[in-house]
Amino acid sequence: QVQFVESGGGLVQPGGSLRLSCAASTYIFNSYTISWHRQAPGKQREMVARISPIGSATYAISVAGRFTISRDYGRTTVYLQMNSLKPEDTAVYYCTRESSSGLGSWGQGTQVTVSS
Repeated sequence: QVQFVESGGGLVQPGGSLRLSCAASTYIFNSYTISWHRQAPGKQREMVARISPIGSATYAISVAGRFTISRDYGRTTVYLQMNSLKPEDTAVYYCTRESSSGLGSWGQGTQVTVSS
């Protein structure tokens, strides 16, 4: 069962911006903290940002001040606005839900490549 659909990735130059989208079902969107994670080649998946059902956000130190996570309650979509992108931001980005029992399933992700 597909819970999330990620989109918005692409190739961007260093210093550029991208906005990722994570579309979710209404129930999941309204009930869970939703987080963005990324996995670069040869590295472990890491949490990038999370947002609670009421909109409280937290960020990894590596992206704080550059990335912004937000919720669109009408579209039941979580966005990740990424500014001042660096080559080290290159990764496949995934979204999922968080609960006391852990993380939800993973979607197909969206590739972000930062390169000149």
